[in-house]
Amino acid sequence: MKYIYPAVFTPGEPDEGGFTVTFPDLPGCITEGDDLEEALHMAKDALGGHLYLMEEDGDEIPRSSQPDSIQLETGEFVSLIQANTDFIRERIQSKAVNKTVTLPKWLNDVAAEEGINFSQTLQDALKQKLEIKDFS
Repeated sequence: MKYIYPAVFTPGEPDEGGFTVTFPDLPGCITEGDDLEEALHMAKDALGGHLYLMEEDGDEIPRSSQPDSIQLETGEFVSLIQANTDFIRERIQSKAVNKTVTLPKWLNDVAAEEGINFSQTLQDALKQKLEIKDFS
C-alpha cells in the first residue's frame, strides 16, 4: 500500500547540525539524519517501517494531516514523505530467484580465482545501480 504523510523536520543545535524528523500523525515514528539528504532518506525508511509494522499488527492506520494544519516551531518545516509497504514487505519476505548471466570467460576466470561470490556481487551492483539501500 502506498502512503504519504507529512513529516516535521527540526534542525539540530547550531554546533551539532542535522535534523530530527517526526510524523505528527504517527506517535513514536521518529528518526534523524546528519544532513538534509540523510534525514529525508531516514524519514522514508522510518515511515515505511512504522506503517509496515502497523499493518502486520492489524493496527488502524490514521489518515494523514494536511501539511498546512501542522503547527511549527521556529526553523521547522514540513515535507511530504511517501512510503510503499508492499515494496517493504517484498524486501523483507523476499526469496532468491535464479538468473542466468553471460560474461566473458576471462572475467569469469579472474573472478573465480579471487573467490568472488557472483550472486552477492550481482545483488550489490543492482542495488547500487538502482540506488536501493539495504533494509536493516
